[in-house]
Amino acid sequence: MNSINKTARRAGFVYFLYFVIHIISDLCRDRFVVPGDAAATVSNIMARERLFTVTAVGDLLAAALFALAAWALYVLLKPVNKDVALLFWLLNLAGVAVQCSSDLLLFASQLLLSGAGYLHVFQADQLQALAMFFLDLRETGFMIAQVFFGAWLLPLGYSVFKSGFLPRILGVVLMIHCFTWLSFVFQFFLFPGFSAITYVSWPLGFIAEVGLTLWLLIMGAKNQKPTLADGRE
Repeated sequence: MNSINKTARRAGFVYFLYFVIHIISDLCRDRFVVPGDAAATVSNIMARERLFTVTAVGDLLAAALFALAAWALYVLLKPVNKDVALLFWLLNLAGVAVQCSSDLLLFASQLLLSGAGYLHVFQADQLQALAMFFLDLRETGFMIAQVFFGAWLLPLGYSVFKSGFLPRILGVVLMIHCFTWLSFVFQFFLFPGFSAITYVSWPLGFIAEVGLTLWLLIMGAKNQKPTLADGRE
């Protein structure tokens, strides 16, 4: 049981670091982008180019921490059902791969503004438009990654629910959050003007994932044996 507690707290610690770095990177980068205004966006990036680079690197670091947190959760929950644990870990890895690929576009937008000689064939306004295009494309790629990050919540929530050493209510909320988060993603692509779903998905996501993180970090695992796939303890 001591080993399970240690694994739970490690998972919670890495998950917590992921949230902190991801949120800070996102909030800082949002200050650069002026929707629909390429010139203003480029001006903001050029004024604080190093900080913009830091936010991009922060995104990559957050993605790596998310994958590590998923691995720690896999180790913690595979005694419950190894196949289900493997499923949520693979879904997480797929999302991380898509996110990291889309983050490449952040660096591409900076390259367009680097002033390199081979870019002189473009006019200044063309470079600004291309940089804005890559930033918008990165946002689309990030939302595609959310398909996998939404899907992983269902097997994760099921594993938490069946574990016996984590609160069942967290498992239920995680499974519900899977569907609300996927609804948010599909709304982004199919009904971009209808954002009411965010009023449900964001608060529920905070309760589900942050709740799981804090429980793992502070409480660890209860002194019970996990319920195995065949119903034995």
